[in-house]
Amino acid sequence: MADGTLLTTLEGHRDIVMAVAIGVDGKVFSGSGDKTIRAWSGEDGRPLRTLQGHTDTVSCLAIGTDGTLFSGSFDTTVRVWCGTTGAPRFVLRGMDSHVEALAIGMDGKLYVQPTWGGGISVW
Repeated sequence: MADGTLLTTLEGHRDIVMAVAIGVDGKVFSGSGDKTIRAWSGEDGRPLRTLQGHTDTVSCLAIGTDGTLFSGSFDTTVRVWCGTTGAPRFVLRGMDSHVEALAIGMDGKLYVQPTWGGGISVW
């Protein structure tokens, strides 16, 4: 990036990529309209695994300081995954509309912004 040269393109999703996040171990995660999250090697770009569970577009991603992966979706849920293995941990429900944005605070709390809710949910 120092000189603006494209290094590589990570391909594999079947629909638009809506979100990208970089794990604490250098893995690249991408969320897509194909309802999946893909994990890629940050070193060479090879695909590592595909995470499935959402029933609609994956719209946003966030990584916790411990490497936990959070994914928000148009299906109105936030899924929590092990960032190392990709294993699902649990699902956060209760949003009134699709999840537009996620952020992890310095205090470790998860901040979720549903599109139509007019507020921010905190876990």
